[in-house]
Amino acid sequence: MAGRALLLGGLLLPGVLLSEAARILTVSLVGGSHHLLMDQVSQILQDHHHNVIMLHQKGNSLITDFTEKETSYQVIPWFPPEDYNKRLKEYVDYFIEEALNGRHTFGKFLDFMKLLGLQCSHFLRRKDIMDILKNENFDLVIIENFDYCSFLVAEKLGKPFVSILSSSFGTIDFGLPCPLSYVPVFHSLLTDHMDFWGRVKNFLMFFNFSRKQWQIQSSYDNAIKEHFPEGSRPVLSNLLKKAELWFVNSDFAFDFARPLLPNTVYVGGLMARPVKPVPQEFENFIAKFGDSGFVLVALGSMVSTVQTQELLREMNGAFANLSQGVIWKCNPYWPKEIKLAANVKIVNWLPQNDLLAHPHIRLFVTHGGMNSIMEAIQHGVPMVGIPLFGDQPENLVRVEAKKFGVSIQLQQIKAETLALKMKQVIEDKRYKSAAVAASIIRRSHPLTPAQRLVGWIDHILQTGGAAHLKPYALQQPWHEQYLLDVILFLLVVTLGTLWLCGKLLGMVARWLCGARKQKKA
Repeated sequence: MAGRALLLGGLLLPGVLLSEAARILTVSLVGGSHHLLMDQVSQILQDHHHNVIMLHQKGNSLITDFTEKETSYQVIPWFPPEDYNKRLKEYVDYFIEEALNGRHTFGKFLDFMKLLGLQCSHFLRRKDIMDILKNENFDLVIIENFDYCSFLVAEKLGKPFVSILSSSFGTIDFGLPCPLSYVPVFHSLLTDHMDFWGRVKNFLMFFNFSRKQWQIQSSYDNAIKEHFPEGSRPVLSNLLKKAELWFVNSDFAFDFARPLLPNTVYVGGLMARPVKPVPQEFENFIAKFGDSGFVLVALGSMVSTVQTQELLREMNGAFANLSQGVIWKCNPYWPKEIKLAANVKIVNWLPQNDLLAHPHIRLFVTHGGMNSIMEAIQHGVPMVGIPLFGDQPENLVRVEAKKFGVSIQLQQIKAETLALKMKQVIEDKRYKSAAVAASIIRRSHPLTPAQRLVGWIDHILQTGGAAHLKPYALQQPWHEQYLLDVILFLLVVTLGTLWLCGKLLGMVARWLCGARKQKKA
């Protein structure tokens, strides 16, 4: 207990030492769960007596039922041109449609990132907004990693910045050590337990991943050329390593253990809120099924409105085979051709965190989004995952590896197959035990995610940055970092020595042969 108190005091002391509240800018240029995470970060820091202003891009919430709420922090809105938002929505709808049909194309995603690059150029041209931001004279900028424009905004303001990785590790390279023998590359769908061929696959995919990262970052080249003078143009791959801190929206209870740098901090579960009583309409439904309990189904706000009729039919058929009740977040306009199963309740909104904390929940059917998984782990609920796109397949690889759930591909969903998967997780108590064990790990941290966030931000504000937390390797060229110059030097010396020895042995051999011939003569 004394050690825990010391650790808590050590992290929170800098906040006490700060003589006045810091002025902090948070940047939210992407909607959906990305904005929800940045909203939570802003709210936490505001509640801890910092002066927080959010730069919020409006008009692309990506969540169909998203409604603006009143915030305690100040918001500077930015509205992109209408055609940008329209094209953005078209791309998002395309991704969802492709996911529903089992097709994923990197080329289309690259086009999407190029659109974000164009949008970034348009924002940086907004002298009125940029002047407001400069005049605020912020002490710190907090950005989210998905849209690289956030890094360019921080660089343009010339302020120290902290980045939040909204997904698990692997989606971008920001300088962490990455031993390929046990750290899986993003999209490899491997675990940390790789056999020989797994390591071969991981090694080869690393080069493919690096190429794709370069292509994605190149989408912002025109924005950089337009808004930064020649000679001082930033390189995005270097900007990632310039961040004072990286907060990662994950947790050791979920992720594979791997090497971290001192400026990398887990804050998985940051979205967790105090549990509230479940609304009476849900309690009444749950009570109908007694000890059998209920299953919660939520595939994310972006997907709930585009589920095909065939998919709805198969899922409804699967739920009808369960003895549990099913609360399903789904498009409320149910097709007349499909008779809703008697044990199913469909809603267009539900209190997900409160339902996951309910004592009668037996299973969570999820799309595998990071925030949903963190909530399920928090409450020790086993999962059946149906991944769609992005980091969701990788997330569910970890869920399966940690034994607190299984996954099924969207294209494989048939009523019988999905029902078997759900019954497997509900009836095999090992899944529940593993989920509870993960919850214990998650809850037993000496500090909450919010305390870690605030404590470390106060620390770098007090110390004037995080130079003491960043190794020199982040500034080294890649050939020095991997000792390729040393290996090349030693190789040249070794080969040169062998060549010289060979020459000397040849000379000695020729001399001995010549001496023998003279003796015979």
